[in-house]
Amino acid sequence: MNNKQIKVGIFMGSKSDLPIVNEAAKILDSFSIPNEINILSAHRSPHAVVKTLEKLEKQGAKLFIASAGMAAHLAGVIAAHTHKPVLGIPLGGGDLSGIDSLLSTVQMPKGIPVATFAIGKSGAINAALFAVQILSQNDEFLSKQFDEYRTAQTAEVIKINEEK
Repeated sequence: MNNKQIKVGIFMGSKSDLPIVNEAAKILDSFSIPNEINILSAHRSPHAVVKTLEKLEKQGAKLFIASAGMAAHLAGVIAAHTHKPVLGIPLGGGDLSGIDSLLSTVQMPKGIPVATFAIGKSGAINAALFAVQILSQNDEFLSKQFDEYRTAQTAEVIKINEEK
């Protein structure tokens, strides 16, 4: 059995979601936050989703990021099986260009929260940054890293305006 310490479990519904999900993983990696990506469908492999979720919790996962398109029930299925925070990333595509996945991720029944982010790449990046913020609440070093990230982000915007 793999005893690797994981802080963030990342789930995606399809292999085609990997380019978007990798954006979240890159952010987590840049803060040296151990994470693991799993390709599992809420509809095609629900038992494997729960089994993997349980495995990640045993490995120390503090929160989960879930991305899915179309019906997008992956974040909700995960939220129904854990008491840890679940961050949902709706994905674009399909006939409704991601509006369907946004609505099915954000419209959770009361008592089963899923923090939902923007559709696609921006949502993946913001979900990962939100995960960093959550984890930094009990980690002074990570909190300092996040502060430095935001300071650098601000400086970059100001520098662009000064170069005009």
